[in-house]
Amino acid sequence: MRAFVLMISMVLMTISCGSQIYLDPATLNSSIENKEFDFNATRAFPTNYDVINVLNSMPGSTSTRLMNLDPGYGFNLKKDLFSVALPYFGRAFNVNPGDATKGGLTFESKEFTVKQSTSKKGNTLLVITPRDQRENYVFNLEIFKNGSAFLSIQSNNRQPISFDGNISAPK
Repeated sequence: MRAFVLMISMVLMTISCGSQIYLDPATLNSSIENKEFDFNATRAFPTNYDVINVLNSMPGSTSTRLMNLDPGYGFNLKKDLFSVALPYFGRAFNVNPGDATKGGLTFESKEFTVKQSTSKKGNTLLVITPRDQRENYVFNLEIFKNGSAFLSIQSNNRQPISFDGNISAPK
């Protein structure tokens, strides 16, 4: 009886440790192939240690470099439009004082390039570069087979920032 209970508990632990599927593989592959999908950001990873130190000094903090985000942040990629609405935590080097509308990464681009490649592990790598923005952004997106994704953003005017999230079909 004891061996049976042990075996059942091992099976349940193995099942619960399985990875979460965010989007079924057929829909994910067609969305990536068409280059039309939504990235939903769930966590931000700022690189500025001033931001990290402030976060760690707050009561109840966990002294980590990640910030959980509310739903609604991310970007939409379509054939003719790249719409970005992401928060930014870090240092901007050249800003206009008093311009509260430019706090995060919020813009729409109609002129952009998307370069696609595949990693050694079979993940899809996309490099999205908007060409009609004042700042030069480079969005490096790695899409995993289960629909989760990791986004890294570089700019000529801001410190780099990364986001963790998932891919969904376009709305």
